[in-house]
Amino acid sequence: MIKKVHLDHAHLLHLLKAMIRIRRFEAKCVEFYQAQKILGFLHLYDGEEAVSVGVIEALTPQDAIIATYREHGQALTRGVNPGCLMAEMMGKINGCCRGRGGSMHFFDRAHRFYGGNAIVGGGLPLALGVALADKMLGRDAVTACFFGEGAVDEGEFHETLNLAKLWRLPILFVCENNLYSMGMAEARAEADIDLVHKASSYRVAGEKVDGMDVVAVESAAKNAVDRIRSESDPYFLECQTYRFRAHSMFDAQLYRSKEEVEGWRKKGPIIRFQTWLEENRLIKPEELEAIEAEVEKEIAAAVAFAEAGGLEPVSEIERFVTMEAIPS
Repeated sequence: MIKKVHLDHAHLLHLLKAMIRIRRFEAKCVEFYQAQKILGFLHLYDGEEAVSVGVIEALTPQDAIIATYREHGQALTRGVNPGCLMAEMMGKINGCCRGRGGSMHFFDRAHRFYGGNAIVGGGLPLALGVALADKMLGRDAVTACFFGEGAVDEGEFHETLNLAKLWRLPILFVCENNLYSMGMAEARAEADIDLVHKASSYRVAGEKVDGMDVVAVESAAKNAVDRIRSESDPYFLECQTYRFRAHSMFDAQLYRSKEEVEGWRKKGPIIRFQTWLEENRLIKPEELEAIEAEVEKEIAAAVAFAEAGGLEPVSEIERFVTMEAIPS
């Protein structure tokens, strides 16, 4: 039975605020990257906010999350402290990984947020291990594994789906299909662009959902999670979305036109949802102003926290290379 999302006023504002928070946080990241306060790789989530917000709304605190290198949205939505995330991106010791991971390797054990992974498809077998551990320990937990459509070509995808079905593991596979992977159109890379069909070859049930519609994503994710819990079986959700920015800050984007990107921006998840709220008189101008002001305040606090942090001392450079002894 398909369950509908309960859209009360507070929940609608919560969804909008969560997406705006991601967008504004990343805008600040771009600013800091250009100022060379953030170094290394930076993969932005603009345009895909509805996916992380919608899916994570369907999860409970005891559920686990495995993300990709484009993970800022998932970490923020999960509730990981924005200051710790900003500090991590700036390489500061007060970051969530003491500044050792950076943009692609967020991790927060308390929130069961098991990273960020710089390897395409690398999170899939990790999700398998987490879900297997939860099942063996008798935990009522689902593991949500986010990955892009480019990962579908990797061996890890096929091996993981096969074992997840074989062992009947509680995994929600969330494919964020933004159409271009790193820089090639899906139709030029895939002989079969029906990714749900590919999942079905391992007898993993699934569906496509409009990844630019936060309500549609939340509804699909909640039904998927309910099914996983009741049937103890994995499920595949293909969220059809689009990234507005380049693959990374080093991407010249020669594979798509500016007109195409602008066309998608006009139907982006935030403007689409906000317009719907306004047209149906579900949000007042002062409520929108309050949301934007609260988000700006949160980001300002995150920036202040990050900039106040120091760097890890050189004397600690070998720490964490091997596991520290546990006191008896």
